Amino acid sequence: MYGTIARMQIVPGAEEALRQMSEQEMETEVPGFQFQYVFRSDADPTELFMVVGFESKDAYQANAASLGQHERYEQFRALLTADPEWHDGEIVDARPRG
Repeated sequence: MYGTIARMQIVPGAEEALRQMSEQEMETEVPGFQFQYVFRSDADPTELFMVVGFESKDAYQANAASLGQHERYEQFRALLTADPEWHDGEIVDARPRG
């Protein structure tokens, strides 16, 4: 698997809009998409960490290069105070429970 961890700062009060956008994205069929988790920092409630996984690096890169993803990113970016800090890489261990 392959994916990214993004550190981001949301505009105060934008969390619900971000959550709604994420729900809409989950209804979109994205080839190779496996999971997404979003964490809120205890130290700063406007700081979020998003972890996204794809079945392969090729699937991740194809999604990142797609026009649809660019359009979704522009909407997403409007809810942030700055560009996200991206950390892409191979997922070397994932253990879903159950």
